[in-house]
Amino acid sequence: MPEVRPEQTTGMRGSRVWLLSLLLAGCVGAPPVPLVPHDQRLFADQLFAPPTEPLRVADVFALSDEMRSYLDTEIAAQARVKGRQRALYDALYSKGQLKLEYDTERTRNAAEAFAARSGNCLSLVIMTSAFARAMGLEVEYQRVFAEEAVARSGDIYLSIGHVNIVLGKRRTDGGSVSHRVGGRPHEAESTTIDFLPSRDIRSLRTAVIGEETVVAMYLNNRSVETLAAGRVDEAYWWAREALVHAPAYLPAYNTLAVVYLRRGHPAEAERVLARVLEREPDNVQALSNLIPALGDLGRTADAQRVAARLQALDPEPAFSHFKRGLAALRAGDAALAKESFAREVARAPDYHEFHYWLGVAHASLGQTEQARRHLALAIENSTTRRDQELYAAKLDRLATRP
Repeated sequence: MPEVRPEQTTGMRGSRVWLLSLLLAGCVGAPPVPLVPHDQRLFADQLFAPPTEPLRVADVFALSDEMRSYLDTEIAAQARVKGRQRALYDALYSKGQLKLEYDTERTRNAAEAFAARSGNCLSLVIMTSAFARAMGLEVEYQRVFAEEAVARSGDIYLSIGHVNIVLGKRRTDGGSVSHRVGGRPHEAESTTIDFLPSRDIRSLRTAVIGEETVVAMYLNNRSVETLAAGRVDEAYWWAREALVHAPAYLPAYNTLAVVYLRRGHPAEAERVLARVLEREPDNVQALSNLIPALGDLGRTADAQRVAARLQALDPEPAFSHFKRGLAALRAGDAALAKESFAREVARAPDYHEFHYWLGVAHASLGQTEQARRHLALAIENSTTRRDQELYAAKLDRLATRP
């Protein structure tokens, strides 16, 4: 993520290309326009090479042999003593058991998350659900309404939502599951499992979502990740499958539109974005991506009107100060870069890359202590091993300075 790359280069210069990862939905507005299930008019299979790997929805929650063995030997023994909810909870959170690591490098299905013992919140929710259902526990998925999180992967900018899972007992249990807190038993009808690091979610608003939405999130995330890696053909099939599986999941439409833009098919992108804007006229991600589509179609006046509307809706978009900071660094103005990065840190204090580049700006000004502090915060807030190693290496180099 710390690489400096240009934004979308087709169409109008300076437009924003946005994908929706995980859960983030649009604004509440007019009643939704019904979406046509499996609307083939939005797909253009002939423009893309066939998928190189099978896209099987059944694989998302499938237990591997290793998971079944762990369930039968480790969790089952604990469940007989503690109850099923508590046994699974302890397996997920106890350092002596699964030892899970939060890692956003890629979205994994249940078996992959278990094999890696790591994943983003969606991957770990999927793995937990697979275990819970095999144990006969009811599950419920929740969207968590936290402050908007942002990220980028190269020249793709991401808005990131959050999900967790609630474990509930089967009605045949005949009573509540007994947990022990501080040595005293208490009754719990359900247990919330959340993998968001370093944040208290108890006071945040939540909303129940269906499993079809969770599966669509997984498929959409895989599309975003393959697109960021430059595998446009694969990204198309993942986004397409997300829409076939859950036609009401708007982020996948946005992703599909960006896939079309990357392959140089703005008319197809515009058609898909129109579907989003029918339902959410003020969806800033769709409006952002519509601008380069219209520009590539030669409809400059239309693109300018959309750009003006977007500016009114979102006058200071995420990463606007960040991009000014990078430009200032390239121009040799470290003081302006520091000011710009500091403004991004002020409105997104948990995003690691803002701290990293603020540290770089401080280092360029010879402000070593401030640079070390922000690099340490970059390491603390980073969510992949790759970023942690990069920031740690930079911090080590600073440590050798007088």
